[in-house]
Amino acid sequence: MVWLLVGVVLVAANLRAALTGVGPLLPGIEASTGLSGTWTGLLGALPLLTFAATSPLVGRTAHRYGASRALVTSLAVLTAGLLIRSVPGVPFVFVGTVVIAAAIAYGNVLLPSVIKSTVPEDRIGQVTGLYVTAMGLLAAVSSGISVPMADHLPGGWRTALGVWAALAVLAFGFWVPLWRRTGAAAATPAGRERIPWRSPLAWQVSVFMGLQSLGFYTTIAWLPSIVHDHGVGEAAAGWQLFLYQIVGLVASSALPVFARRCKDQRLLAAAASAIVALGFALLAVAPQLAVVSSVLTGLGGGACLVLALAFQSQRAADASQAAALASMAQSVGYLVAAVGPLLLGALHELTGGWTLPLMLLVALTLAQAVVGAGAGRDLRLKSTSRPTPTARIGDSPS
Repeated sequence: MVWLLVGVVLVAANLRAALTGVGPLLPGIEASTGLSGTWTGLLGALPLLTFAATSPLVGRTAHRYGASRALVTSLAVLTAGLLIRSVPGVPFVFVGTVVIAAAIAYGNVLLPSVIKSTVPEDRIGQVTGLYVTAMGLLAAVSSGISVPMADHLPGGWRTALGVWAALAVLAFGFWVPLWRRTGAAAATPAGRERIPWRSPLAWQVSVFMGLQSLGFYTTIAWLPSIVHDHGVGEAAAGWQLFLYQIVGLVASSALPVFARRCKDQRLLAAAASAIVALGFALLAVAPQLAVVSSVLTGLGGGACLVLALAFQSQRAADASQAAALASMAQSVGYLVAAVGPLLLGALHELTGGWTLPLMLLVALTLAQAVVGAGAGRDLRLKSTSRPTPTARIGDSPS
């Protein structure tokens, strides 16, 4: 159990660091490659589009080959993607990003199923908080040190993005013996649960996942550029993003303790979303208070992330259904989230400013609060078996 949790933490540490270091380097990437704001927005949206396309495939792969084997393979693919992205040439940046995101999608989907199958129900929130903490810590460090590494390492921003291959190799080295010891089928969903497309509760979980991810990845992609356009240096802008993620890390670590006995999370989801909306609004009307805005968006965003991931386990009846719900939530969710970086880049290029893009984020985050009030209800999906063609998934109280 302890070794499995260590393995989960190591996988989690790889789920964002490879992506969050890109935002602070965007000004340098644009300058050296000549990419426009729209193309840069596409670079930010590409991981999310890949998540959406890859997530539905994960459950089938894990059922056939085992979750442990799928994780081991994804870590090897992640290492390859990080190296490809560092090769000179603009096409390699985009190709490497797709490979990286496809590998990360496997970890994103499999972790809720692994947790559901190995952790007692009343500890799911705490374990989710543990791996979110690892994910957030490495993501924050990546944002903070990317520009300094690019300034001091040979190869500049390409090397700064490629060094994270070492972390993927570390996780791979840990999981190979763990997979051999536990067997290829460890933590594999027991059945072929249908993806719950007809469940209103599943759609609320999925849309909440999407809107909170939209806010996070849009912030990761554009916050350094926003503050840089208001006179902040590139390195300082990177540390601004570090602050946002560190505050989110504190919030994601504290929430499971605070909400340990709170089965109904409607108020938590709505309140955390409202705090994020307030942070975006402040950044739009008073960019000189970007530090305060980063604290607010990080505080609410960290709480929303833990809730979004915990919902994928807590709203499911068993590990098989958790994998099916996670596949849906992350496929739909990341498709929604992909709109954010691309749309903000296009709106910024169209208007020449950040006010309209940020106010759009405010509106979307308020919608997230409404959806979160539904996803946070203490309900479970009804189980359905793959062979039953007439089976339907509804919502029922736990």
